[in-house]
Amino acid sequence: MPRLRLATTTPGEPEIFHSLQGEGISIGRPSVFVRLSGCNLACNWCDTPYTWYFEGSNAAHRSSARFIRRDNSIALSVENVAERIARFGCDHIIFTGGEPLLQQAALADVCALLGANRHIEIESNGTVLLDDRLAPHVDQLNLSPKLAHSGNAEHARINIEALQGLAQDPRAWFKFVVASPDDVTELDLLAERLGLPPARIILMGEGTTPDALNARAIWLAPLCVARGYRFTDRLHIHLYGDTRGT
Repeated sequence: MPRLRLATTTPGEPEIFHSLQGEGISIGRPSVFVRLSGCNLACNWCDTPYTWYFEGSNAAHRSSARFIRRDNSIALSVENVAERIARFGCDHIIFTGGEPLLQQAALADVCALLGANRHIEIESNGTVLLDDRLAPHVDQLNLSPKLAHSGNAEHARINIEALQGLAQDPRAWFKFVVASPDDVTELDLLAERLGLPPARIILMGEGTTPDALNARAIWLAPLCVARGYRFTDRLHIHLYGDTRGT
């Protein structure tokens, strides 16, 4: 059996925790979160840089402090991961990151070990398609394609072939992180290109403090109403702050 590379809450302790889903279509739902380590993008405002912004990285992030890989990443057997998830007795499971779809083979094995009657969500940046082994286990895709303000080059953050395939999947919801009204104009064009109906689009203000989120909600909420998009807050930031394992 392969191993899964996970983020950590403290050195040596994987970030697998029981909390409330903080954003998106399942907001407020009790869930077990499994945060994986590693990402194929480098968003300059990423709120989990400890999953990819390691010493030696040439990427840019608003925090200049890079993380020590061995203290912030751990590899566990899929059996170990499945056992840790099962301990919580919760049937709603969210694999997040980083970018979980970079580890699909191991994720498929974890899901198989967990068995049926689980609701599995995958949180992804939309650059990678589901493979045939993992796809049957997935109930919901929370996709967050990145816009220009993320700092990633367009060719890295926008995989049109993958997004067009994902747009045809009825399990997929598209959540865009926005920092200014100009970002909404940009995503309007992308949504039109992909043929995404407004009802499957969710907008979320960028921010890691309640004040920042509330300030953006003032102008973001009316834009959602005008365009027919859904709005999501970041519940976990209001409840727990920007902390690991919450």
